[in-house]
Amino acid sequence: ASRSFLSSGINAEYGGAWHPSRVCFSVPRAGQFGYHHRTEVNKKVYRVGVKGDDKSASTPFDLTDKAITPMGGFHHYGQINEDFLMIKGCVMGPRKRLLTLRKSLLVHTKRAALENINLKFIDTASKWGHGRFQTDAEKKAFMGLLKKDREAME
Repeated sequence: ASRSFLSSGINAEYGGAWHPSRVCFSVPRAGQFGYHHRTEVNKKVYRVGVKGDDKSASTPFDLTDKAITPMGGFHHYGQINEDFLMIKGCVMGPRKRLLTLRKSLLVHTKRAALENINLKFIDTASKWGHGRFQTDAEKKAFMGLLKKDREAME
């Protein structure tokens, strides 16, 4: 890999470490494992949500009418206003990076892949600080009438 340097001696194009003097397999490159096209397999879909559903976080065990967005919104994202997928595990990249999903080409035979998903509870407490309340109504019932609510009524 050719190495180009700026006048300050900073490596301008990243081709990996100086030694070993070849590009390692772990260096992001243009291809299946490049920065703009990371490939992962076997992501299990827990829930498919539709736009405008106010009961998207309700389950048969938790009958509370609540939307999927936690109180205060998701960190550095905000409110969920469109269709969404709830996926097991994590996804690479920042919160608003576009993802491309496709159906798996493999036939799944493992027990973990074939078992049915039965969600019991979806946590919608605030992700900032110590979130104690699942809904705004639950918080108001616990806290009672606040000063800002009293001033708004006047």
